[in-house]
Amino acid sequence: MKALSLAGRNLKEVYREIAVIPLSVGQPVVFLLLFNYFSKSDPAAPDIFRIDMLVPGIILLSLGFITLFSALFLARDRQSAFLTRLLAAPLTPSDFILAYIIPYILIAILQTVACFIMALVLGMSFHAGILLSFIVFIPLAIICIALGMILGSLFSENVAPGIGSIAIMVMTLLGGVWMDLSWVGGWFERIAYILPFAHGLDAARVLIGGGAVSSIGSELIWILGYMIVFISLGILSFRWKTKP
Repeated sequence: MKALSLAGRNLKEVYREIAVIPLSVGQPVVFLLLFNYFSKSDPAAPDIFRIDMLVPGIILLSLGFITLFSALFLARDRQSAFLTRLLAAPLTPSDFILAYIIPYILIAILQTVACFIMALVLGMSFHAGILLSFIVFIPLAIICIALGMILGSLFSENVAPGIGSIAIMVMTLLGGVWMDLSWVGGWFERIAYILPFAHGLDAARVLIGGGAVSSIGSELIWILGYMIVFISLGILSFRWKTKP
């Protein structure tokens, strides 16, 4: 309940930022339109730019921007008098992190829905796999937001956005947004599959392609495991940087 009260305040603050909603929701739609156009205009475009393959990658890219926004939001609050006063309240670090995660989960759902709506407009067929893919995208969103909480806890308002931009690059490259990781292979592919993002994209593409949930069990375990680890690191980072 305490976390929900603070989450309500954070929700209002996030939605007061004029640029956050248009950028978060509009950005994946614009990218999807652009890459779909390039794919249609080039018959030799790789399969990874087919609409059903492209959508999960664009969603992951947009979740990366949530990492940046959430890191900046927490870093700014951490340096303000507001959070200093709030630390005297009977709230645990877990309450604080949960209160900062909740508003951005709602934004992640909005941008994912917007991306799917545009994909359907562009010709992707609707089927149950699209809805099932949310069991992948929501844990991925929580991972990205928790990463933002880690960065916002450890770095200042000036530094956190730069580190967040690097995180976006790592997510998209090692997640396989722009290329099939098997094309590169070797150490690059091995490192990519140590992280959760490639597992998430593979699982989402299987579901969107009509595959069964039972076929992505190992990927889901990997993603959920990372989700727990990142939330725990977010709590520990916040506790460390805010302890008296």
